[in-house]
Amino acid sequence: MLLKSKNDLEDSHLNSVIPQNARVLSGMRPTGQLHLGHYHGVLKNWVKLQHQYDCFFFVADWHALTTHYETPAIISQSLWDMVIDWLAAGVNPGTAKLFIQSRVPEHAELHLLLSMMTPIGWLERVPTYKDQQEKLKGMDLATYGFLGYPLLQSADILIYRALGVPVGDDQVAHVELTREVARRFNHLYGREPDFEDKAEAAIKKMGKKSGKVYRDVRKRYQEQGDAEALEVGKALLEEQQNLTIGDRERLFGYLEGSGRIILPEPQAMLTPASKMMGLDGQKMSKSYGNTIALREEPEQVTQKLRTMPTDPARVRRTDPGTPEKCPVWQLHQVYSNEEVRDWVRQGCTSAGIGCLDCKQPVIDAVLQELEPIRARAEQYLSNPSLVRGIVDEGCDAARTVARETLQEVRAAMGLNYK
Repeated sequence: MLLKSKNDLEDSHLNSVIPQNARVLSGMRPTGQLHLGHYHGVLKNWVKLQHQYDCFFFVADWHALTTHYETPAIISQSLWDMVIDWLAAGVNPGTAKLFIQSRVPEHAELHLLLSMMTPIGWLERVPTYKDQQEKLKGMDLATYGFLGYPLLQSADILIYRALGVPVGDDQVAHVELTREVARRFNHLYGREPDFEDKAEAAIKKMGKKSGKVYRDVRKRYQEQGDAEALEVGKALLEEQQNLTIGDRERLFGYLEGSGRIILPEPQAMLTPASKMMGLDGQKMSKSYGNTIALREEPEQVTQKLRTMPTDPARVRRTDPGTPEKCPVWQLHQVYSNEEVRDWVRQGCTSAGIGCLDCKQPVIDAVLQELEPIRARAEQYLSNPSLVRGIVDEGCDAARTVARETLQEVRAAMGLNYK
């Protein structure tokens, strides 16, 4: 469920269908200290989203086990390093909930229950299933955990009834699977014996004016197929403050002429394009050894950037170069304004500046960006109990929501024995 890249215009379009203050969920596998690729591809977006939506950000430690089940010890320290980097990057625990997946066991129970009704073929068709098997040939991935991890992702999303899931291109198929799973669940279990009576009782809770509007748009949609009326009805329900979650989802289903929507279908929120490439011009990744960590010492950052490879054609200082063939130029796209980029282009193509001259504005900008992140990280590193307290509170908040969902799921499946 990692955030990656997509065009800003598409991001704006998709985000527009997610109501303000709706719940949004995203997570990361614990891989240790994060780098600038994570910051520009994920964390900057999280910082923005936390001010617009009810955000739940989680450490996907169970997901890490799908590929690292033989070496679980590395997950623990990686987990805390990653959370500290989240906080240092500006994720605010007063605004967003930060929690650990395995500390909310309701994820596992919902995953189990969904697995009872999810066709195996749906999981085998997920594009990343065969793709990851091909890329990770050195690992034994012939496990149920690996096959079923997209369904665990679905449980992660649906347990919070999240309406928005920030993802990159490669994860859109996972959100679509989640939509299909939710749709199938609602079709199988959404018809309560007294559904209409409960829906009518819920309409009365809306008050006379809102109830009248709801009945009117429901009639227009179901009798005339008026799509605009459907959108008006959905917006009306989002505004209601005196409805329980169950009543709201019941009225969504009543509006559309279906059963109660127990598990809402989430939308993919394609993230803004990340142009952050590694020191060698490839995607920034620990496996390529081309990263700059968010907490890296300034001297190391400077040394890495000063020794970056440049245009191979510039063997001597007097040789002209082509910016598009130089990895440093890609960093200028992230860190430099148009004036600096014009200076670089003119100086590089005419051999008017050397490669170290070209790198200096990037060095200055990266150091300036990392300085406040490193300072905030030090505060958390010196107070580990504060970090654990933040995560404890987030886990408690997440469990409260997850329990409510699971209680309704059990009831819908007839598992609340009395």
